[in-house]
Amino acid sequence: MFKKDNLIFGLILGLLSPILGWIAYYFIQFRLFSFQEYIDVMLRQKSLLTAMLSLALLANALVFTLYTNSKKDKTARGVFISTCLYAIVVLLIKWLY
Repeated sequence: MFKKDNLIFGLILGLLSPILGWIAYYFIQFRLFSFQEYIDVMLRQKSLLTAMLSLALLANALVFTLYTNSKKDKTARGVFISTCLYAIVVLLIKWLY
């Protein structure tokens, strides 16, 4: 898995990693609530949503670092592009809501 050096693969990893980070955040901070309650809280409290999305992007930092250190620059570039797209979404949510 970590041997592939491909921009599209990096984009996919970069899009999936924050989702896994988001799920991990649920199990760390909200494990006493149902997943539906967790989603409801995130949708009602935009500040919590943007904070959680920012933390979820740390998963991308880990993946980016792994691919950069292993000299897989195309994949790392894809992860970076995905991170930038997520960051734009986080900023839009923060400013527009």
